[in-house]
Amino acid sequence: MSDNSILVTGASGHIGNVLIRQLLAQGKHVRAMILPGEDTTSLHGLDIQKIIGNVLDSSSLSACFEGVQQVFHLAGIISIMPGKNPHVQHVNIDGTANVLAAAKQAGVKRLVYTSSIHALARIPHGRIIDESVAYDPENPYGAYDQSKARATLLVQEAAQAGFDAVIACPTGVIGPYDFRNSMMGDVIRSAALRHVTPYVDGAYDFVDVRDVAGGLISAAENGATGASYILSGHRISVRYLLETVREITGNGFAQFKIPFPLANFISRFTPFYYRLSNAVPRFTPYSLEVLQSNSFISHAKASRELGYLPRPIYESVEDTIHWFFEQNRPTRHPAA
Repeated sequence: MSDNSILVTGASGHIGNVLIRQLLAQGKHVRAMILPGEDTTSLHGLDIQKIIGNVLDSSSLSACFEGVQQVFHLAGIISIMPGKNPHVQHVNIDGTANVLAAAKQAGVKRLVYTSSIHALARIPHGRIIDESVAYDPENPYGAYDQSKARATLLVQEAAQAGFDAVIACPTGVIGPYDFRNSMMGDVIRSAALRHVTPYVDGAYDFVDVRDVAGGLISAAENGATGASYILSGHRISVRYLLETVREITGNGFAQFKIPFPLANFISRFTPFYYRLSNAVPRFTPYSLEVLQSNSFISHAKASRELGYLPRPIYESVEDTIHWFFEQNRPTRHPAA
């Protein structure tokens, strides 16, 4: 493996494995950092160097970063569950601090940090969300939002102190290679399987994972040190998303709208169910808040400076459905 390797933390995740596929397609040498005992199904068959490391274990990072010129830091924990979550805070904040320290020690030339649109302060409807919106470490909407904001500020501080780092903020990620069945991936898959699908009125900005990966690579190549880039896609209502699945598959399925006041009431109790059943969370106070929040988000800066251009949402949903079926996860095939 070349001493000019690119290190990807969080390599086996949705964005991570797609990013690695694109880097390999460009002929890059990739070192994938994985946790001890982690499921690496998403990386099977890829010509990469796998290396064991944990962002919470500083001593494990030296070997991971040795000889690395560029780092994509994606490792973190996403949570839409309510209440404080020390583990989320620990991994997302302390883990990022450890990664920054290891990168500096190893002489890494550039680090691209994958933050989140949720790290930005919530702003009211009527204003476009762009990079002028500040990161909000006191965000009241969840431990995840706070943790990503605080971690992002650590990266900004490092850049201000002379370390070459760039920040990217994706919106709601969907798309193929979703080996871990993300929340929205689960919604699309369930609808494609004609399962009964409840939904709540609302909308959000969804972006294809392949476009996010391309945006990260362009940020590494073209982004300004210390700059943030929003990698958004297209705003779409939940209802239209489900109708898109119906159109693509040609299959009908039962869907019913839950009135928001009822959904809000139910969401007080669903976290207990998700914790007991280990199911993929959907209806929580946080997820409902997101669907009702301002989701008019601009990627103009990324388009202007990085050449970023997200594909149509229809293509993303269609490719997601076909990928799920190709993986033999569903038991029936979509209509031609």
